[in-house]
Amino acid sequence: MIDNLKVVVVMPAYNAAKTLQQTIDEIPRDVVDELLLVDDGSRDETARLSSDLGIVTFRHDGNYGYGRNQKTCYREALKLGADIVVMLHPDYQYTPRLVRAMAAMIGSGQYDVVLGSRILGKGALQGGMPVYKYIANRALTFVQNLLHGHKLSEYHTGYRAFTRQVLETLPLERNSDDFVFDNEMLAQAMAAGFRIGEISCPTKYFEEASSINFRRSVVYGFGVLWTALRYRLQAWGLARFPFLTFSREGAVAASMTPGYYQEVARSTAGH
Repeated sequence: MIDNLKVVVVMPAYNAAKTLQQTIDEIPRDVVDELLLVDDGSRDETARLSSDLGIVTFRHDGNYGYGRNQKTCYREALKLGADIVVMLHPDYQYTPRLVRAMAAMIGSGQYDVVLGSRILGKGALQGGMPVYKYIANRALTFVQNLLHGHKLSEYHTGYRAFTRQVLETLPLERNSDDFVFDNEMLAQAMAAGFRIGEISCPTKYFEEASSINFRRSVVYGFGVLWTALRYRLQAWGLARFPFLTFSREGAVAASMTPGYYQEVARSTAGH
């Protein structure tokens, strides 16, 4: 806990068995109340290993995508009573040691959303980010900042922290089930007026770290631009889009349990 606020770390996982233990070992358990992992139909032993480690574990009955995985993560974190939710990829690409700092930024009451930025400082290229991805990241972020009217160092990090209010307010069910979910969620947070902060985060690129191929990167890039353009068109009053329309029907409901996943294990870890 931080300032009597319950902290839950959620891990959207796909074929993460080789890196899960290393990730878990570096999470600061003195401030984290629960660990929750959602396995998106992995072909390896991710779900079994997660269960053996005493993590609250859910498993999708198929590979539905990164965005759908996050929806499950946030829905189940809310059911656990989370006040602060930190999303950490279990592929060890982002250092788990920053969970404490990100949760503290949320707990301070100054921010509603916190992003672990690979671009602040020199960590991205030093950590092995491919040059083409770095250039694409910078170019997309430049355009997104223009269209969103914000000034973030990047929109594409997978290391994020949120207040409970953010997760209960944003119409996440209307977002993509694919990788562009992250950008849609930030657009929604901006549209809702939530305060966004950033912290510099080292990153590592290696064989086991999840990454999308070039073709999917191109599709993702166009999806990012379309998301930012829709945000600007709605801000100008020229159009309205469902994912930027706030209502209870679009929010992730803690009382809801879709039929495409099931609980595999409850937490057995002590604190």
